[in-house]
Amino acid sequence: MGRTPAGETREKVFAFVRDRLLAGQPPTVREVQDAFGFRAVRTAQQHLERLVEDGRLVAGRHRARGYRLTGSTPGARTVLAPVLGRVPAGALDEAIEDPDGYLPVDGRGAAAGDLFALRVRGESMTGAGILPGDLVIVRRQPTAANGDVVVARVGDEATVKTFRPRGRRVELRPENPAFEPIVLDAGAVVILGKVIEVRRILDARGVTG
Repeated sequence: MGRTPAGETREKVFAFVRDRLLAGQPPTVREVQDAFGFRAVRTAQQHLERLVEDGRLVAGRHRARGYRLTGSTPGARTVLAPVLGRVPAGALDEAIEDPDGYLPVDGRGAAAGDLFALRVRGESMTGAGILPGDLVIVRRQPTAANGDVVVARVGDEATVKTFRPRGRRVELRPENPAFEPIVLDAGAVVILGKVIEVRRILDARGVTG
């Protein structure tokens, strides 16, 4: 059975929203209305609500641009990693619920929700090719192996460093001789995830490198 005209329109709405999300530009309901020439914004809202019911989109909370893909696009391995300007002192899940935006990344080997991105500030990891303004793609995990580049929380701050276990202590080593390593009791360091990719962007501020 072929699609109804409404079903065909809904497919076009989904393709429009998907492409905007993958470009890091989530649309508002009003922008969907304008793109398709709907007379009423409610028509655009109904198409989006049906896509949510079908499990193809997820509606965010209290955000005009809150729609996102359910984890991956059909037939592809691209997932949308939430971009965080910083890591808060509270639960990471709360920050991921309200990101600055989304970044399309290769999701092979990772479940939906396992990846997030952070904007880097500071020069302590330049020797590892991580420069101020870069985006680091992070796989969420509570542990790390010797030599992994990690995002770790120390007190109320997050930092990107090379992880070096030292018995009951942990060294968070910068990859720049101008910076001193951070050496603390293991219990004082919370591993938030492992950096698996670095992307260069032109201008951003965020987590300290």
